[in-house]
Amino acid sequence: MTHDTNAHVQISRLQSQIREHLGLAPEELFFDYGADGDQVTLNLITINPEHSQSFLFHNTTGRDKVSALEAMMEYVRSFREREHSFTIQWAIRGSNQLHTSYFRGADIFDVLRKFIFGRDKSAIVVYSVHLNAVS
Repeated sequence: MTHDTNAHVQISRLQSQIREHLGLAPEELFFDYGADGDQVTLNLITINPEHSQSFLFHNTTGRDKVSALEAMMEYVRSFREREHSFTIQWAIRGSNQLHTSYFRGADIFDVLRKFIFGRDKSAIVVYSVHLNAVS
């Protein structure tokens, strides 16, 4: 990657590359930055347009936004080969509409962490979580 002196240009370029690599529209991906001591945290959140729910895709840290985005880009390039695929069937409590969502993670606990991220656990009913067969 060419290193620009303007961090805003680098951030914009990396965010676009991540979106393109995942094949998602801008409104389907949210880059949530925070601070953790002297580190920047990046939570990459997907937004499903079908049921208007958001889920954690992955989180990274770096010394600044650019390095956190570079770590995210590295993850995005290889997550399909490194992580297992899971399917979660769930509903919003009080609704009878069943939703199916797909996640990648190291294990079932990682996937549930991503699923529950940023939401009240009591507002969701999880009916099943299963590991998808490797194809």
